[in-house]
Amino acid sequence: MREFSVLPGKDVAELLAGREAEVIDWVREAYLAHDAGDTVNPDSHFLRFPEKPDARIIALPAYLGGTAEVAGIKWIGSFPGNITDGMPRASAVLVLNDYGTGYPLALLECASISAARTAASAALAVTALGATAPACVGVVGAGVIARTICHYLTVAGVSFADMTVHDLDDASAAAWARHITRVHDIPCRTGTLRQALGCDLVVLATTALSPYIGADHALRAGQVVLNVSLRDLEPELLLSAQNFVDDVEHCLKAGTSPHLAEQRVGHRSFIAGTLADVLLGRCAPDPERAVVFSPFGLGVLDLAVGHRLYQRAEAEGRLRPVPGFFGETSRW
Repeated sequence: MREFSVLPGKDVAELLAGREAEVIDWVREAYLAHDAGDTVNPDSHFLRFPEKPDARIIALPAYLGGTAEVAGIKWIGSFPGNITDGMPRASAVLVLNDYGTGYPLALLECASISAARTAASAALAVTALGATAPACVGVVGAGVIARTICHYLTVAGVSFADMTVHDLDDASAAAWARHITRVHDIPCRTGTLRQALGCDLVVLATTALSPYIGADHALRAGQVVLNVSLRDLEPELLLSAQNFVDDVEHCLKAGTSPHLAEQRVGHRSFIAGTLADVLLGRCAPDPERAVVFSPFGLGVLDLAVGHRLYQRAEAEGRLRPVPGFFGETSRW
C-alpha cells in the first residue's frame, strides 16, 4: 500500500509553470477519453448556503481510465466575498484514489490545477474553433480565471492585437489590464461591457448568478465567445448562435445559460456538438454565425492534470508523505 501524501500549492504552481503546452495536451486527451466512454463523470454536487447566495462549494467526483486509471474528487469553494478582503475567490483540494484498492493516494492543493485546466480547455477550444488570430479580445470579469485563460491563449499561439477588460470593480479591471500589458506586452485597456462584448473573441469569466447580457448586445457572425462562467448570457443570445459544450448532459443543468435556453424552447437542437466533436472532425464552426463555447468543467480534467502532476511530484521527490495516516493497514 502506498503511503498517503500531500502536495502543497507552492509545489503545484512550480510543477505547472512552463508546462502549459503539456497541460493543454493532457486536457485534450481527457476530452477524447471522455468521448470514447473511458471515463466516469457523475453530476457535480453543489453545497449552497441560504445566507450566502453567491457562495458555494462544489464536489466533482470522477474516474479517468486509459493509462491513468485513477479516481478522485475535487472539492472547490467559490466565495466571491473573499475578494473584498484581498483573498482569492476560489480555494480547492483534489483527492486522488488508487483504482486498484480505492485507497486515497494524495491530497493536492487544487485551485491552481482548476484554473489551469479551465484555461487549457478554453485555449483548446479557441484553436479548435479557428479563432487564433482575433483582431481584438474582450474580457468580462477581471479575476484569476480570466488571467490564466489569457496566459494559456498566448501559449496556444493565439495572437492579440489588443484587449479590453471590463469588471464591476474598476480597481480590479485596472490591475488586470496593467498585468496583461506588463507580462504579455499586449495593449490592454479597461472599458465598458459593450466595448468588451464587441470584440472578436470574448471571454466571460464572472461570478454572475443569472444572465444580464441580453439581446441589446447582439452577437455577430464570426465572433467567438468563451462562456466560461456559464450564467452571463440570456437564452436568446445562445439561440442566435452556434453552440458547443464540453458535455451536453452536464452543461444543461444548474441554471446555466444553455439550461435556460433548453427550458425556453423545450429541446436541445441548438447545441451543435461537443468540443470533442470538433476535435474529431464530426462538426465544424460556421463562419456565418457567432460561436459560443460553454464548458461546465468536467472532473476528469482535474484528474488528468492532477494525476500527471502527482507523477511528476513523485519523480522529483516533492510529495510530502503522512506516515501513519491510515489507522489500519491489515484486516487482522
